[in-house]
Amino acid sequence: MKKILLSVCVILYAAASQAQKSSMREYVDQLMRKMTLHEKIGQLNLMVAGDITTGGVMDTRVGGDIAAGNIGGVFNIKGIDKIRAIQDIAVKKSRLGIPLIVGMDVIHGYETIFPIPLAMSCSWDMEAIERSAMIAAKECSADGINWTFSPMTDIALDARWGRISEGGGEDPFLGSRIAEAMVRGYQGDYSKPYNIMACLKHFALYGAVEAGRDYNTVDMSRIRMYNRYFPPYKAAVDAGVGSVMSSFNIVDGEHATANRWLLTDLLRDQWNFDGFVVTDYESIGEMTKHGFAPLAESSVMALRAGTDMDMCSRGFVGTLEKSLKEGLVTIEEIDLACRRVLEAKYKLGLFADPYKYLDKKRAKKDIFTAENRKAARDIAAETFVLLKNEGNLLPLKKQGKIALIGPLANTRSNITGTWCVAQTPERYSTLKDGMERAVGDKAVVLYAQGCNISRDEAFQRDSEFGRTIERGDEKQLKAEAVQVAGMADVIVCAMGECSEMSGESSSRANLDLPDVQMELLKELVALGKPVVLLNFSGRPTVMKWEDDNVQAILNVWFGGSEAADAIADVVFGDKVPCGRLTATMPQAVGQLPLYYNHLNTGRPVPEGANKYYKYRSNYLDMRNDPLYPFGYGLSYTTFSYSDLQLSSNTMAADGDVKVSVMVTNTGGRDAAEVVQLYIRDVFASIARPVKELKGFERIELKAGESRRVEFTVTPDLLKFYNRNLDFVLEPGDFEIMVGPNSRDLKKLKLTVK
Repeated sequence: MKKILLSVCVILYAAASQAQKSSMREYVDQLMRKMTLHEKIGQLNLMVAGDITTGGVMDTRVGGDIAAGNIGGVFNIKGIDKIRAIQDIAVKKSRLGIPLIVGMDVIHGYETIFPIPLAMSCSWDMEAIERSAMIAAKECSADGINWTFSPMTDIALDARWGRISEGGGEDPFLGSRIAEAMVRGYQGDYSKPYNIMACLKHFALYGAVEAGRDYNTVDMSRIRMYNRYFPPYKAAVDAGVGSVMSSFNIVDGEHATANRWLLTDLLRDQWNFDGFVVTDYESIGEMTKHGFAPLAESSVMALRAGTDMDMCSRGFVGTLEKSLKEGLVTIEEIDLACRRVLEAKYKLGLFADPYKYLDKKRAKKDIFTAENRKAARDIAAETFVLLKNEGNLLPLKKQGKIALIGPLANTRSNITGTWCVAQTPERYSTLKDGMERAVGDKAVVLYAQGCNISRDEAFQRDSEFGRTIERGDEKQLKAEAVQVAGMADVIVCAMGECSEMSGESSSRANLDLPDVQMELLKELVALGKPVVLLNFSGRPTVMKWEDDNVQAILNVWFGGSEAADAIADVVFGDKVPCGRLTATMPQAVGQLPLYYNHLNTGRPVPEGANKYYKYRSNYLDMRNDPLYPFGYGLSYTTFSYSDLQLSSNTMAADGDVKVSVMVTNTGGRDAAEVVQLYIRDVFASIARPVKELKGFERIELKAGESRRVEFTVTPDLLKFYNRNLDFVLEPGDFEIMVGPNSRDLKKLKLTVK
């Protein structure tokens, strides 16, 4: 009976969906019949709104362009009154009254800021990730925004690339689950007033830029594209993402923005994407610098490849009418791009109500609420990764004198991390505030800045967002810190990157703790007192010296607007750290790119080898292994894994097998554990990784509790794209591995017949 009801529901949903599409097509058909060529091309133009005033917006260039039908959307404008003012122009001043789509880089929150996406991935909590996206959508939609340039699903293997902070790490399976959760959280089915349109980015391969240098070249085989980089993009498309942003880089020798194989053959024809494609910032204009063509010809190439909306190059709006007259593009190609943009507006409900996202009542009650802040605080605590805890130094007791030292200890604007366009830092707490609240009158927090971020002033202040950390005299700052530390029972160091040392245009060749911070940390350690390092970062950083010399290391990333209280929750043991790494942490930058699911060589060295092997694939001066492996993270309790079982040692090509393991909380604290499933295809027609994540489950266990965790191994989990790019399952032996991280695994053999 349940199956019958489910089938009926599926049929009814499909019928309703088809009816909605039919209504949308009919509406857009009628609208486009009224539109001039100029108005159609105008819909393909996306511009920054600029710093406008509500009274004078009509007199600005953007206001005049909107009235003239030259703009289809604007982005990165904040304030419901400002957005209403420009929407008024579109609806009341332009000839056909076509509403604007309004975008923003709502990357990890609006005013309630969640941890940066890399940190969020370390929670391995898909419900929390989906909820964070839903709250971000609820807040920004209450303030007039209906489109976000998120999620970023680029796989990133090189921590030098600053934009690793914006994604889900190095693994395609986990990245796919995160992409799905983000799309669900932002978009839903567009039925709620707070559903906005998501934008998958950057399509494609942007995370593979050479040398980890932003905007750089990408060159790889299609086998690698399909098996390692494409899965999260495809997962977002399958989840129904409404828009896709093309990337800045080269793919197969062609610019991604004008790559027909990428944007049409793959994205639309193979994956059935039915939304619209927007460029990244001035991407069409940058094709000239890449050496492809001047702006007019580049615009033709981009349109014909499948690009629908031009962000800020003004290539489409400035050149396509002339190119049409010259026969370089067709009216059908322009119409198709226009249709896709108009359909996006229809899906958002903007034709039914252009002011749908401009409800002042919502703006007052849905943004930065106590409920949203609590969610951000709770979720942030899940993202912190405990990397070392010698002698169980953490959690700290709320007693005695605690020295809080470091340039990240007393800053509001830097604690949130990169890409917080709409943040209101004056309402956020510093770490100093959070720790003082946490201890109350039970302990004393002694504070000293201790040092600058770096001797290089360029690291101290970001010119775009103005997130200043006051610079001071180095000798004076250090002397004050040493004096404060001398009075304390324990030293907590808040050190690492400031917010804009990671993110876009923030590639780093050296990932060690910056100079003056390392000098200060060494002096504090030399005092012989217990030292806790709170490492702020937007990427995996190099902490070899710290691991050898500091007793406790908690990677707190950039935890968002509620990070101060969330860090205090974990440091003082009100919550137990449960974050697990989603990007491998190297011993040295020379190991990069470094990732767990690598291919083997013909001359490998044993995993964990501590010596040099002549004529093997290793370094003279350092072992191959990372400092901390993918999936790694400690807790305030301990877990054991036992009794790994397969329901059968063999599996039919169309069957499945259950794999289960007993997990026991062997410590004294209730806590969460992330149980991870990996597989290895032992022999295959193409080289396959030494291991691949194929499942995970985040479980809560009380102290002393045991639970059997079960995964189902299906044919799809064992398939890969072969040399013909067919998705195949090849018979043979597979290693099935389960454990707490990618290194410490129990193994069994499965044979596929």
